[in-house]
Amino acid sequence: MSSACDSCPSKNGCTSQDSCPSANGIAKDPLASGSSIKTVIGVASGKGGVGKSFVTSVLAVQLARKGFKVGIMDADITGPSIPQAFGLNENLRATDDQLIVPAETSTGIKAVSVNLVLEDKEAPVIWRGPVLSSLLKQFWGQVNWGPLDVLLIDMPPGTGDVPLTVFQSMPVDGIVLVATSQDLVSMIVNKARNMASMMKVPVLGMVENMSFIKCPHCGDEIRLYGDGSTIEKSAAEIGSKVTDKLPLDPEVTKLVDSGNAEKVSEDLLSGTTEMVIELIKK
Repeated sequence: MSSACDSCPSKNGCTSQDSCPSANGIAKDPLASGSSIKTVIGVASGKGGVGKSFVTSVLAVQLARKGFKVGIMDADITGPSIPQAFGLNENLRATDDQLIVPAETSTGIKAVSVNLVLEDKEAPVIWRGPVLSSLLKQFWGQVNWGPLDVLLIDMPPGTGDVPLTVFQSMPVDGIVLVATSQDLVSMIVNKARNMASMMKVPVLGMVENMSFIKCPHCGDEIRLYGDGSTIEKSAAEIGSKVTDKLPLDPEVTKLVDSGNAEKVSEDLLSGTTEMVIELIKK
């Protein structure tokens, strides 16, 4: 039987094939009763600090403005950022049938995050891989998401246990890769791309974050990491394209950091938003 392991360079030495859904064709974990999700998009990066959670938050806001029902699963368990971006502070509650009720932003975006479960929001999450994976499966199969047009999964950076759990347990339709335009980005992006490829998940597009800053005096764009050709080349190598180039804007950063992500400009991340809308409408 063909599987995602066929293209995995480590398949002959893999110690997880007996329990691996990709190796054995095990069905994806089912959704909780009452939930219906049309499209699932992962937002991923090869390394931390490139603004992946920022892109997830802004993408959710723009899709909600277009009239779509949007949810966010904060899968970055050890570095959760989604609650702060939307000013969410209340703890998640459960229904009588033990389903988790997601938090909801002022514009109706639903969200789950480990920081909406912990009593101390600043407590470190010092959990091993199996516990992290178990929580993620709960966020998928034991949450009363209701009907959603799209669920955005804010994935942790890298290619470890948690991204693997997302790909194996959830029907991800594609991922958006977030990167900065540095020489190192090609190798890092390719690692994330190769993992997605092994799991048979397409890369829908790439977002170049912190691409430039605008001079407050003359308005000229100042490129922080060169002319952007590195990330364009990386996108071409993986058969994708750069859907947006975002500036480093202190005012926008301040909005998100203060819990006001829903006040960002309507033209921010427009290319990626339209790309996701096309996928939703298919």
